[in-house]
Amino acid sequence: MGHPDLTNRLKVLRAERDWTQAELADRVGVSRKTINTIERGVFAPSAVLALKIARVFGVAVEEVFMLRNAQDMNGPAS
Repeated sequence: MGHPDLTNRLKVLRAERDWTQAELADRVGVSRKTINTIERGVFAPSAVLALKIARVFGVAVEEVFMLRNAQDMNGPAS
């Protein structure tokens, strides 16, 4: 299931490389439907899958997946 605080740049990163969802899926060993559900925020990937996706794009996992309100996660300001 997806997580309301997690967002991603899959569509942007795929577009930069002119990859389809199916091409990305083949590169990381999952179905196109899995990529689609991750891209739409319906499904949150496992840590392993997130790392595989980042690796095929050649970027850090934080450049693919990020928290929507990261500043809110640090707690109240001092």
